[in-house]
Amino acid sequence: MTAFVYTAVDASGQKVQGRLTAAGRAAALQQLRGDGLTPVRVTAAEEGQRDEGRGGSLSRRRTESFCRELGHLLAAGIPMSRALRILRRQSSGRSSGVLAAIHDDVTGGMQLAQAMARHPRSFTRVQAAMVQAGEEGGFLDVVLGQIADFQAHERDLRGRIRAALAYPAVLMTVATGVVIFLLWYFIPKFSAMFTAMGGRLPWLTRAIVAVSDAVVQHGLVVLLVLVTAVLVARWLLRTDAGRLAWQRAVLRLPVIGSILARLAMVRFCRMLGTLVAAGVPLVASLRVASQAIGNRVLHEAVAGSIGQVVKGGSLSRSLQSCPRLFPLAVIETLAVAEEAGRLDTELKRLADVHETELNRSLQLAVSLAEPLLLFVMAGLVGTLVIGMLLPIFSLQDLIR
Repeated sequence: MTAFVYTAVDASGQKVQGRLTAAGRAAALQQLRGDGLTPVRVTAAEEGQRDEGRGGSLSRRRTESFCRELGHLLAAGIPMSRALRILRRQSSGRSSGVLAAIHDDVTGGMQLAQAMARHPRSFTRVQAAMVQAGEEGGFLDVVLGQIADFQAHERDLRGRIRAALAYPAVLMTVATGVVIFLLWYFIPKFSAMFTAMGGRLPWLTRAIVAVSDAVVQHGLVVLLVLVTAVLVARWLLRTDAGRLAWQRAVLRLPVIGSILARLAMVRFCRMLGTLVAAGVPLVASLRVASQAIGNRVLHEAVAGSIGQVVKGGSLSRSLQSCPRLFPLAVIETLAVAEEAGRLDTELKRLADVHETELNRSLQLAVSLAEPLLLFVMAGLVGTLVIGMLLPIFSLQDLIR
């Protein structure tokens, strides 16, 4: 016999919590129904104690695996409760608590989308909205597979972006470290020697020595100010106004802004094409896809165009109000696709094409950034070294 803790609803609609002993979970559910209670959540006592304080979440890779495996099980004709139980049994670590909670919520009568929405650290609002559309339309297995495919594309794209930015980041870190070392340790040694010699130093040397003295004397204060500024910036970015202002400012940057806009368009087209192909109505697909953009400024621009589609306007005409996100060529392509009745196929093709162009833009930006960073690093270090060597060239004048 196993001890279970449960949450149920009685005939009057009141929530009831308690503990019972049964041979298994099915027997516990039958016992509760026999007592006139509607089960909401039933878990083993030791498992319930573990889950009460859990703060676990699913990683992106584990979320992708969950959606793909659940979609396969449902497509094979396995009932939802049994499929969730199978995934729950094969899970381990922090993911087991999340999957156990989803299993219990769904078994208790909750929709899968609602159960997923209760774990925002594991499942995004976009994913929950897609699952809800799949449940309402009767193609949940298809939607789950498409969520997994979309996450796989997103993971690959993020990996390529990180790989492209890794080398410039290393160069910037090395350059900053070298300059700080020279100003903090190397230059003060020469500064003491020049002071003992007397004479008037060249203006470049005096400027470098002044900067070095400021770093040595006030370096900790500057570091404290920088750390405080970073913390304040992080706090501001967590607020809606601060995040909106930051995203608006980044979009105005010459190269980075266009790359981010292209990335947002790729995500929007891929998500919208996925939803339309799955049979989700266009308006509902637009609402979900606009959330997948990842930038609130662009999201609000697209959200404003949804009203035109609701009133009967075409998708291409409504998106003309977002020229930064959708160039004229994309608008014309969508217009032709709508007339031909192949909007889903064309949206996915646009996502693939512009993702390829995005990769090229990233590679070009990185290829230009690398020599620029090398030039800046060499210029800084060279200026410091020349500034320290100038007095040595006129050493006899200084001694006199």
